[in-house]
Amino acid sequence: RSRRPRGRTRGDGAGARAAAAGGPRERGGGAELPAGAGPEAAGAAGGAEIKESASQTRDVLKQHFNDLKGTLGKLLDERLVTLLQEVDTIEQETIKPLDDCQKLIEHGVNTAEDLVQEGEIAILGGVGEQKEKLWSFTKKALHIQLDSLPEVPLLVDVPCLSAQLDDSILNIVKDHIFKHGTVASRPPVQIEELIEKPGGIIVRWCKVDDDFTAQDYRLQFRKCTSNHFEDVYVGSETEFIVLHIDPNVDYQFRVCARGDGRQEWSPWSVPQIGHSTLVPHEWTAGFEGYSLSSRRNIALRNDSESSGVLYSSAPTYFCGQTLTFREGLIDDILRVETVGQPDRRDSIGVCAERQNGYDSLQRDQAVCISTNGAVFVNGKEMTNQLPAVTSGSTVTFDIEAVTLGSTNNNEGGNFKLRVTISSNNREVVFDWLLDQSCGSLYFGCSFFYPGWKVLVF
Repeated sequence: RSRRPRGRTRGDGAGARAAAAGGPRERGGGAELPAGAGPEAAGAAGGAEIKESASQTRDVLKQHFNDLKGTLGKLLDERLVTLLQEVDTIEQETIKPLDDCQKLIEHGVNTAEDLVQEGEIAILGGVGEQKEKLWSFTKKALHIQLDSLPEVPLLVDVPCLSAQLDDSILNIVKDHIFKHGTVASRPPVQIEELIEKPGGIIVRWCKVDDDFTAQDYRLQFRKCTSNHFEDVYVGSETEFIVLHIDPNVDYQFRVCARGDGRQEWSPWSVPQIGHSTLVPHEWTAGFEGYSLSSRRNIALRNDSESSGVLYSSAPTYFCGQTLTFREGLIDDILRVETVGQPDRRDSIGVCAERQNGYDSLQRDQAVCISTNGAVFVNGKEMTNQLPAVTSGSTVTFDIEAVTLGSTNNNEGGNFKLRVTISSNNREVVFDWLLDQSCGSLYFGCSFFYPGWKVLVF
């Protein structure tokens, strides 16, 4: 049987998976357009959207091109320093042999001049003194090689430095600059629907440009009091549940898309405001057999020998909603993350009231599914079964009020609820009879062996 109950989404679970926030810088924005606004309000909001988005787009363009100029200037300076260092290196390596040669030549010339001067003095002296000076002159002349010079490089072998600069780079850069950046006025996607959930909001979006082929979508959100949007989802699905939403707090959501084969993102959609009035689901703290996370939304069956049913801290599940035990993150969810050894007394389900002293929800005033797939209604096992609960299984409870007052049957109870339990593309539908009207219900679980871990939201 196929149903689509009120306030519920279907699918394989890939369309709504939670993720941590945080991402790249923003590329524009806009004013929010409240849902259901009249023509005048819509016109005013539209005008505000144009002005605000235009202003933000100007700021983004100015900042981007200022950053680009700074980066290009830095790159050019770095290249200039590299080339100047290369000039210095070539100059130092090639000038040294010539300097050494020049020093040798100057030293030889100076030595020759001194020797000639010494010979002239010897000639002009007396006979005795002349003989001694000529002997000294001759001795020095024999030991000094005045006709030996270092090898001097040919002029054609001497380096001559020059700068080789290709002016065509200006045309290349100019061409890229003139094509860099575009201004788009119509985003190809818009937010279609916001659905409140306990502690979360499901965001759905759709394409509004039939000629645009989307490869990925990017969803951001922020509190209305914040100036910074955060990435919360990037992927190919068109819906996502944003978790850890504070009750009765307004949030803004916006989405953009990336075209097939493209790197850049499209303009942002018009931001939409949403909030959840539903209190987040929490497990009851202090139960000996289970360890809870700091948010009390994750329960782990520990090694304690204590047994019993772990209930929600309050009756936060309301008829007409959908409660889901599943791997994917759509609707009100209890997600079985890890599993331990199964036991036929295990149970996951809902009940009219918390009753201590029971080891399982397989009792009166409760409906549940065991980890082996057996379905129990008021403690009685049904003939139809569902697939066994394993890590990644999905079990969905959808409950709606059918009648109020007395029922014309002999089954007892005067309040009837229509219950649909679904798991792995199979479902069972039955009527659940209660002793009294019950607008809200508790959810709970019980496991007899450690290792079971359940996330609720």
